[in-house]
Amino acid sequence: MPPSAIRANHRASVGVGIGLAGALLVALPVFLQAPWVRLAPFSAALFTAPLLLLGVLLAESPNPNLSRAGTLLVGFSGSWLGGCLFWGWCRLHPLWHLPIEAFALPLALGGLNSRWRLAASFYLASLLGTACTDGVMAITGVMRHWTEVLLAPADQAALQLQAAALEVLQPLPLAVTLLAGALLLVLCRRLWLHPDPAWRLAASAIATTLAVDGVFLAAALWAPQLSGLI
Repeated sequence: MPPSAIRANHRASVGVGIGLAGALLVALPVFLQAPWVRLAPFSAALFTAPLLLLGVLLAESPNPNLSRAGTLLVGFSGSWLGGCLFWGWCRLHPLWHLPIEAFALPLALGGLNSRWRLAASFYLASLLGTACTDGVMAITGVMRHWTEVLLAPADQAALQLQAAALEVLQPLPLAVTLLAGALLLVLCRRLWLHPDPAWRLAASAIATTLAVDGVFLAAALWAPQLSGLI
């Protein structure tokens, strides 16, 4: 096999591996961070420190796989902290969601042209997914129910969440939701076809965000008490 083909295969395998890791790190907060933040937001936020330290240490490793994993952890730690800050203390203010999650935006933009490119790519892709989710919620009118659902008594919250989710199935909100999803899938495909692993990582993070949103909507419709929001 020619050296160029070997290098191409190696880049492809690296891109797939990084994409899978990115998908895992997007899905992980749904199962770990959300319940942790509800029970103990301060300790969940403090967990950012060991995450970041481990990422920096691994990034210095001479092993390229460990180094990439460390760089990815650095980006993940930014998303983790933003999620802890919002869901721990500001969850009743949906308009604050994106600004809080975007606290590291200047660092991420600067990191795109540095050794922290993977970290920046993961953080920015996760932020884009959050922005699209919040944007669709605002356009479809679902966001106005946010505070009501979170403040509702336990015996009413599930029904209110389900009612809000049912609004998404109305013709116009459903069309907006499907259009946004289709555009993001097109973007994911274009990013995935790029040979740069950072682009594939971004594609994986955005696609996983779409999948998580779909699962959340399904849960809100059929089993709202299991959605994780209430």
